[in-house]
Amino acid sequence: MSTFSAHCQESLEKFGAPYEEVHLWLDEFQGTEQYRMRHRRVRHHEAGIQEAVRRFGEAAGSVARQHIISDLKEEGWMEQDPFPRDEAHYVRMGLF
Repeated sequence: MSTFSAHCQESLEKFGAPYEEVHLWLDEFQGTEQYRMRHRRVRHHEAGIQEAVRRFGEAAGSVARQHIISDLKEEGWMEQDPFPRDEAHYVRMGLF
């Protein structure tokens, strides 16, 4: 499982900074009573990336996309698969 520290390390290597605030925001609902590990359905998609850009700036888009791709691959997603557009699409893809 991708951890907060693993995401931050990957961002440091790829983007020159750990971008902690982006990773914390993406995984904000992890472990909550409502979502537990199914938190990814909330922000791990294209709409979540766009919201990250609005909140944290342009650089956050690439950081968020990399975070999401790393997590999606853990769920069996492959790069030739469609990238989830929003929460409903994420769930329809069976990734929730």
